[in-house]
Amino acid sequence: MISGLYAITRETDNTGYLLASVEAALRGGAAVVQYRDKSADVARQHEQASELLELCRRYHVPLIINDSLRLADLVGADGVHLGRDDGAIHEARIVLGHDRVIGVSCYQSLPLALKAQAAGADYVAFGSFFPSSTKPDASPADVTLLHEAGHVIHVPIVAIGGITLSNADSLINAGADSVAVISALFDSGDIETTARQFANLFIDETED
Repeated sequence: MISGLYAITRETDNTGYLLASVEAALRGGAAVVQYRDKSADVARQHEQASELLELCRRYHVPLIINDSLRLADLVGADGVHLGRDDGAIHEARIVLGHDRVIGVSCYQSLPLALKAQAAGADYVAFGSFFPSSTKPDASPADVTLLHEAGHVIHVPIVAIGGITLSNADSLINAGADSVAVISALFDSGDIETTARQFANLFIDETED
C-alpha cells in the first residue's frame, strides 16, 4: 500500500550525502523512497540504488526506481515508476513479477489513470499540482482531478509537483493517498523534522 510521504531523491554524485539525506527522511517517517537519477552514469546508478535498497530495507520502507525497469530488476528493488515513455505496464509485470510495485505517471489525465489501473498498476500519480523547480515546464493539474479520481480509481493515488508543507493538506483532503516531494524535503534545513511534519499530515487526516 502506497501512502504517506513519498520521498523522491535529488540527483547527486555524492553517494554518502544521498544516503545520509534519505536516512534522515526515513527517520522522520518517509513511507516510500523513489530513486531518481537521469544521468547516463550506469555504474553510479547501480551503486546508489543498491545502497539505498539496503538502507530502505532496514527501515522496512519500499524503494521504487524511477523510469528504469532494468535497474529495478538488476538491484532487486521493490518496484518501478513508469513515465509516459518508460515502457508498458505488462512488460514491467513480466520482469518484476506480481510481488513488486508498479507505479505510473498519469499527469493530468484521468483516462490515462483508468487505463493504467486496468493494466495492473499498483498506484497512479497525478501532477504537477503546483509550480515545480524539478519540472518547471510541467503542465498544471487541478485539485479537482483528485476528487474525480477518488470515485473511479481504486489503487493508491499519489500527488506530485511543487508540494510543500503549506499546500500538501489541500491535496490530502482532496483524496491523495500520498504526496511525492523532492525540494521541500531535501532542500530543507532539517530533513528529518520536515519529513516528520509531512508524515504527521497523514496522521492528522486519519484522526479527522
